[in-house]
Amino acid sequence: MATTLRNFQSEIEQIHNREFAKQKVNGAEQLQKEQKHSQVKGKAKEEAVIELAKAGTEELRDEAEAEEKILELLSSKVSANHDSARDILAALLTQNHGEYVLRIGAQPSKAKLFAGDLDNDVAEDWSGTERTEDMLNFLLQEITSTVEEVGGKTSLLFEAHGKHPRKSLLLRLPPPSVSLTPEVRCAVVGNVDSGKSTTLGVLTRGALDDGRGRARVSLFRHKHEIESGRTSSVGMEILGFAPSGSPILPETAISNDTEVVRREKLGWEEISVQASKIVSFIDLAGHERYLKTTLYGLTSGAPSCVILIVGANAGLIGMSKEHLSIALALSVPVVVCITKIDMTPANVQAETIKQVVKILRSPGCRKVPVFVKSSEVAVEIATGFGKEKLCPIFQISNVTGEGLGHLRTFLNLLPSSEGDTDKFAVDQPLEFSVTEVWSVPYVGTVVNGIVNGGIIKTGDPVMLGPDSNGNFQSTVVKSMQRKRAPVTTAEAGQCVSCALKRIRRNTVRKGMVMVSKSEILPKATRQFQGQVLILYHNTTLQKNYQCVCKQAVRQTVRIIDMDHPQGVLRTGDRATVSFEFISHPEFVKEGMKLLFREGKTKGLGVITKLL
Repeated sequence: MATTLRNFQSEIEQIHNREFAKQKVNGAEQLQKEQKHSQVKGKAKEEAVIELAKAGTEELRDEAEAEEKILELLSSKVSANHDSARDILAALLTQNHGEYVLRIGAQPSKAKLFAGDLDNDVAEDWSGTERTEDMLNFLLQEITSTVEEVGGKTSLLFEAHGKHPRKSLLLRLPPPSVSLTPEVRCAVVGNVDSGKSTTLGVLTRGALDDGRGRARVSLFRHKHEIESGRTSSVGMEILGFAPSGSPILPETAISNDTEVVRREKLGWEEISVQASKIVSFIDLAGHERYLKTTLYGLTSGAPSCVILIVGANAGLIGMSKEHLSIALALSVPVVVCITKIDMTPANVQAETIKQVVKILRSPGCRKVPVFVKSSEVAVEIATGFGKEKLCPIFQISNVTGEGLGHLRTFLNLLPSSEGDTDKFAVDQPLEFSVTEVWSVPYVGTVVNGIVNGGIIKTGDPVMLGPDSNGNFQSTVVKSMQRKRAPVTTAEAGQCVSCALKRIRRNTVRKGMVMVSKSEILPKATRQFQGQVLILYHNTTLQKNYQCVCKQAVRQTVRIIDMDHPQGVLRTGDRATVSFEFISHPEFVKEGMKLLFREGKTKGLGVITKLL
């Protein structure tokens, strides 16, 4: 079964990438046609800027070479070289969205560092130029002053003394406006009572927990959540990082008064103005009763990573395994946090760690567990996170604060969600998927969601739909907010709220999309075909079987046809199946991943054809 799942997942990825590549090409052509009628002068100016940027970064294809060049120029102590180093540094920062980790001194082998087998005496374990302590301090001063010249800040992430002295520095440019602040979306999942809300309360408020649930109270949205201590809705929390790399926390974080800590919190707009990076946490429910809500949060929120919280005293039990399997099915990188290490006996904790490692290494997961016990490991694993099959494991205590520093360092360095240009392309027609809808007094209907492609600006005419008949209605974006701060523009990969003109609240639902108004009308789909794998079902699936399909869309679908020779599907079976939406058509595209369930039935698939 594990081998079948592994092969099927790789096939899904291939289909998904192939279809999205086709759509990207078509989208770019469509956008070019629309822009042909716009001002030629503006276009020529834009092309000139792009050419200039290309010329500036052509020699910086290899970042390691650029690093060496900068250090070499600064070591020479010649003022002309200092200017050249500044120009390369500025180009390097621009190329990496205003954030770069610069390493000085000989660097250890990543494989040996992650495995914990680093040997100071083995030359093969080290690469790069060896530098003395004095040289490192001189370079630190030079880099700090050079980055300040281009308007940035330098912070020391890690330093090591001894046989191989080395330093890791974070160079960061403050964003020009809130609309350009990089954002990382993290979904927080785990079994009930594993400490999800408490961990988020400690990370975002700065005050440690008292072991009796003090930290989590400020996160709850409903009265019954405070009474039961259990999250039942999709909560949103943000943690901002300043240009210096330090987390932005309320001044009352050190207070011992419970009421003060609960009441005093920084507003989102205050954090947005100060931050040069924002980590958005999607706090999901752990209880089995709320799995539907958790699934919706995982699929519609488009998280860059999933933080799986495991209680050291209980282990990976119940819904934790379910959440892990969903994250793997959606191909989202996973981070494991083992909490409550202050109250768990050593033998129980060792057993939990052994179980987590065993599950992560199993054929279904195929992850390489890496225990983060030093700042150096946190820095190295965060900068390469998502590209390799690494799974960082943090051991933390929300009462004593142990391990939280490494977790904050890791979150601070995670690559931003909108930086993933394969998933979110700016050079495409607008596509905005709606995840929340509100009616705000004196404003009107407000929709919240993620820009999947293109750019949206205030005043843009857009089409919203599909409605129950599959039609799209035209409207205009009145105003926009990002993290509760007003913005005028938003790019692909960003999460924004838009106030719409002349749209009634009851005509909008979750799962709708907003697309740019153009000659080609968007098409709603009633029936589609997909390749599916049944992960678990206790009997058989036949024609007319109904289940809930989950993606950004959430609706009941019916099987209308299947190509299986027996005409029935059981656990572990693969087939090409035709589905039909029960109540109304939806906006879906070829290459979209499917997740469907009904009770305990779980299936995984990809849309291959719209019928």
